[in-house]
Amino acid sequence: MKRLVVFLMLLLWGLPAMAVEVAGVKLTPQVQVAGETLKLNGYGIRKKFFFKIYVGSLYTAQPVRTAEEVLAAPGAKLIRMDFLYSKVKKEKIVDAFAEGFAKNSPALMDSVPAKTFLHWFDADFVEGDRVDLLIAADGTVSASHNGRKLGELHSPELARGVLLIYLGQKPADEDLKEGMLGG
Repeated sequence: MKRLVVFLMLLLWGLPAMAVEVAGVKLTPQVQVAGETLKLNGYGIRKKFFFKIYVGSLYTAQPVRTAEEVLAAPGAKLIRMDFLYSKVKKEKIVDAFAEGFAKNSPALMDSVPAKTFLHWFDADFVEGDRVDLLIAADGTVSASHNGRKLGELHSPELARGVLLIYLGQKPADEDLKEGMLGG
């Protein structure tokens, strides 16, 4: 039975998909990144208390259902955040990323790559903003805010740490993690 479910999931993964709308945000079924096609693996809403902060989505080259599969999967990964909340101050954003590193990759916390990554976020995020965190196959991490490149750094350790903020043992939001992993 389990094989049948896996087979059906893989079959459906290959079919053309339509855009999904979540909290008024249209998520495209696939994106092109550096010549690579990534497909929407899953999505959810990041909540803080009872506030909806952003729609988070994960795009991968192949379907993944666990954090281990994401980390081991070849190809790029894209974490996309489409903001719903009226305004998230840059200090809160940096603190949230730092907390994610501390909980899931403590050895990374005081590293140059982590500090560099945290310094990229120099503006508040407001409703309608889009932030992309691209993890390239070679471990290069890049970030953009509404299409404006914030930074890029080759660091496989940072790449792993960024993914674990969302998908690690202590994710920023357990429901978001489950959704990004297709749950």
